[in-house]
Amino acid sequence: MTNRNILILGAGSAGTMMANHLRNKLSRDEWNITIVDEAETHYYQPGFLFLPFGIYDEHEIQKPIKKFMPHDVQLAQSTIDKVEPESNLVFLTDGSALHYDILIIASGCSIAPEEVPGMKDALWYKDIFDFYSFDGAKALHDKLENWPGGKLVIHITEMPIKCPVAPLEFAFLADDFFRHKGIREKVDITYVTPLGGAFTKPFASQKLGHLIEEKQINLVTDFYVEHIDNATKKLHDYGGQEVAFDLLVTVPLNKGAAFVGRSGFGDELNYVPTDKFTLQTTIKDNIFAIGDATSLPASKAGSVAHFESEILTENILHFIKGEPLQAKFDGHANCFVETGNHKAILIDFNYDHEPVDGTFPFNGVGPMSLMEESFTNHMGKLGFKWIYWNVLMKGRTIPFITPTMSLGGKHLEHEQLNK
Repeated sequence: MTNRNILILGAGSAGTMMANHLRNKLSRDEWNITIVDEAETHYYQPGFLFLPFGIYDEHEIQKPIKKFMPHDVQLAQSTIDKVEPESNLVFLTDGSALHYDILIIASGCSIAPEEVPGMKDALWYKDIFDFYSFDGAKALHDKLENWPGGKLVIHITEMPIKCPVAPLEFAFLADDFFRHKGIREKVDITYVTPLGGAFTKPFASQKLGHLIEEKQINLVTDFYVEHIDNATKKLHDYGGQEVAFDLLVTVPLNKGAAFVGRSGFGDELNYVPTDKFTLQTTIKDNIFAIGDATSLPASKAGSVAHFESEILTENILHFIKGEPLQAKFDGHANCFVETGNHKAILIDFNYDHEPVDGTFPFNGVGPMSLMEESFTNHMGKLGFKWIYWNVLMKGRTIPFITPTMSLGGKHLEHEQLNK
């Protein structure tokens, strides 16, 4: 009997977790698993936030992709050209093709600075930087080491973006960084967002908006950038607003993988149309998607990919057995939000609930508090790097952390008041 094939596109967080989960669950005598990625290095992307400020160095946040592959999962280090769902084939740019019985698209998303006129122009990596890529975060670190001060603008081009709270964390850490350098009074920090508030969730903006004021960070909302003038060092939006900068830290447009567009089934940003509860795509019943690659209305964050991976593994097993898929994924996400001064906030939410007050993970015990600054939450953020490398990327579960959002220990009164 010929083995059947599971093909995973992308060896980032989501794809690596799926390779490990499925290899642990499926017979090697029945199923071959192949993962395709052109890269050789796996980056701990949450560490990009810390790299510019010297909290992490570049060696702490990268390891070889092969390190996390089970020995009997084949790693094809190639570039994907397109998917042909009708024939169950994935074509690579070298002209070869890989056949699959089940396809998992875990190709993530990446920055596209070329989409905004003037962003990737003469000032790129001189006075305009991103920190959503390894190269950008590293270049920004070198810039900040000797930057004397001036107008620092932290800017979001458009939603959705990977890790929606990261730009705000950058603003808070920048405030802390310049205070410790003794030059905070020489730095004017402005946070520019297309949203109506600093946080993506209304209750979070209401509850935590005071941090912006306390840290003397200027807030510009409803700003949709049209172009960046490198000569005058100004951002211009479609409504005629202008924001001047000396140093611009921008989050460019985030887009899904180019092969999704070439395959003809992505949306306008190359995200894969995916059922938000089962993680089966609408392309074909044997194609699934996970993580940042999807069109889900969930946060594009590592915790989401982690929770999705456990549920998607169950659904692929159901699919193999011919059983109905379980509509179990509830959009669960939890994120640590660094606020500077060795403190962080922990937020926990899903499709139905905004970030809520309470404790995590244990009802009434914690040890972590939700929606409140604490040193414990800061240590949780730093400690997650070890969990990422040693637990999640090896397909293991975190004890007491469920893939669906637990309401134990949560206070939901504000949701009733807002109805």
